[in-house]
Amino acid sequence: MAPATDIQTDQQLVESLNSGSEDAFTELYERYQPWIMSLAYRFTGHHDDALDVLQETFAYIVRKVPNLQLSAKMTTFLYPAVRNLSIAANTKRRRSVSSESLVDIYCGEPSDCNTSDDFRELLLQLSSDHREILLMRFVDEMTQPEIAASLDIPLGTVKSRLHHAVASVKDSPIVKQLME
Repeated sequence: MAPATDIQTDQQLVESLNSGSEDAFTELYERYQPWIMSLAYRFTGHHDDALDVLQETFAYIVRKVPNLQLSAKMTTFLYPAVRNLSIAANTKRRRSVSSESLVDIYCGEPSDCNTSDDFRELLLQLSSDHREILLMRFVDEMTQPEIAASLDIPLGTVKSRLHHAVASVKDSPIVKQLME
């Protein structure tokens, strides 16, 4: 008879990690490594930088132990760390990024975002704040409260930005042309 698999919640893993469990760290790493890599690549646009961000994100987690508190979803907790570490990686690289390159960074590989030229153009028409909120909501599938917590902004600001981003997309000549 095979042993039952014990799938722990993130909260249970954090508690085990705080107690010194290396297995809990390994489980968290395996669970969130693909998401962190994807997000870091979206922000940095470079595989090597994304790997550095991945490593730094887990170093950040280790520095929080044994007092790590998880009061939200793990992705909500990790998003600001990945974002800030990615910004630092971009600064370290000291490269200037055009608006078009920013869309490439936000979407990652074209196959990851499944974007067409029209969609890329549409994203370029949005402000960076609106673009980020839109991608967090519809690509990362984060809820509005999770976005607010991740960006450390009021929920009303998230709702407003999301509303204006969606309205801009709906009113875009590109969308109107596609709907004809």
